[in-house]
Amino acid sequence: MPKIAPKLTIRQRIARWLSPPQVATRTYSAARNTRTTGGFGGSNNSADSELSSSLTALRSRSRQMIRDSAYAKRAQLLIVNNVIGPGIGMQAQADTVRGTPSTRVNDAIETEFAAWCAADSCHTGGALHFHDLERMAMGQVFEAGEVLIRKHYSRFGNSRVPLSLEVIEPERLATELVDPSVGLTVNTDFRMGIEVDVYGRAIAYWIRTLHPGDLRAKTTVTDRYERVPASDIFHLRVIHRWPQTRGEPWMHTAVRKHDNLNEYSQHEVSAARASAAYFATIQTPEGNNPLANDVESNGQQVMDIEPLTIQELKPGEILNFHSPNRPNPGLDPFMRAMLREVAAGCGVSYESISKDYSQSNYSSSRLALLDDRDLFKVLQQWWIRSFRQPLHQLWVQQAVLAGAVGAINQGAYAADPVKYSAALFKPRGWSWVDPTKEVKAYKEAILAGFTTITDVIAATGGGMDIEDVIKTRKRELEMLEEAGIEVDTTVQPPAAAPAPGAVATDPPVDPEEDGEVDPPAGKSRVLHMKRG
Repeated sequence: MPKIAPKLTIRQRIARWLSPPQVATRTYSAARNTRTTGGFGGSNNSADSELSSSLTALRSRSRQMIRDSAYAKRAQLLIVNNVIGPGIGMQAQADTVRGTPSTRVNDAIETEFAAWCAADSCHTGGALHFHDLERMAMGQVFEAGEVLIRKHYSRFGNSRVPLSLEVIEPERLATELVDPSVGLTVNTDFRMGIEVDVYGRAIAYWIRTLHPGDLRAKTTVTDRYERVPASDIFHLRVIHRWPQTRGEPWMHTAVRKHDNLNEYSQHEVSAARASAAYFATIQTPEGNNPLANDVESNGQQVMDIEPLTIQELKPGEILNFHSPNRPNPGLDPFMRAMLREVAAGCGVSYESISKDYSQSNYSSSRLALLDDRDLFKVLQQWWIRSFRQPLHQLWVQQAVLAGAVGAINQGAYAADPVKYSAALFKPRGWSWVDPTKEVKAYKEAILAGFTTITDVIAATGGGMDIEDVIKTRKRELEMLEEAGIEVDTTVQPPAAAPAPGAVATDPPVDPEEDGEVDPPAGKSRVLHMKRG
């Protein structure tokens, strides 16, 4: 029998009528507070607020892992070797008034830049070649999250260009200063050692003259601060949020895993060493002590066991041998699982950081390799945009004003500085994974018009471009021809024999339409492409 709802009184009816309507609300499951979300963080702080309280500890722990953890060091080397490699090349791209490359100007720029790259010229300390400076700076961005490179407008060594670079570690920024009370205006703010405007744009950097953790050979040396204009600083960092004044170490999500992995493997090694030390104990009846006369200097009672001997025991004694279960058979799968998380936090694949290809086949390893290369290409372009392009523009300006590049007229440069600062930067490429398949695939893609020879050389030439390849190839062919040496690319293949009964004809060939005219004898074969 259905229940009958109780009859409401007049007072209850009026209260229901006057009360606001009830609206059903829904929330995201991830935003609900339950018993299992008690330790779930709920910070709504800005990037600078979070970094101000954590950056020092993050940076010091990241540096410790680079020193002590083999996998952390491997991750850093992967980034540096694949982003910078032996160094990012530069090819000047100044054009003439007719729009063709100016060989004389470009050769002069490249020659002078190569001379400036010497360690005693480009580095204030005289110890780092420019490409070595690039590698070290990229390693610091990975390890510490950021690095400062200061411009000094002075000559060092034999350089004719008044420009040199000083590498400054982020520890030298005066992060503990809250208000330097010098140079600040109403529209400026001070954030972790950097003076910024209302938009977050850096105005000046407050830098210690000495590293806070450096040696102090003289007790009279005091630490001072210097206000350096932002125009004299390259502040290299990857920005994830804005405003974000400082950079965060790239291993910030994996540094604890690195430490746990390092400590765990060390404990497993200690346990394995202990298990390798074979030992035994003698169990005696209560009150009976047969080893009373065999006492070590530290007071411990021991019995020596020598090879090929039989130790006679007293009545009631039992000899117990101990063999701990080490090495741990579960160590390998556990370490692999931990390393996968570490690799994800460092931005590289498991195969690359561990150099373990036993758990993958060719296809999966190639997929991981291509995924890594996509990241490296992004970082290469970030490095060129953030450092190499602005540095090159400044270098050309200093070189022209100092008269180091005589092929450029100062008046012409002042009229169009962008023209003479144009350059093509050549980051490292990667060699073939499977040359037999990939070379064929690239040739088919070129014939189909999906890509160009220039793009293929840039991707696989290890920092060379098509002009470098053509010049090298031309010089090589000339040397082979002069020496009378024939190789596969200098010997023409024999003509195919005509089919039986076929009439030999010589149809006219239009080279502009067909594009398959045989090259002169002794020259290399080229890839002919038909018009579709």
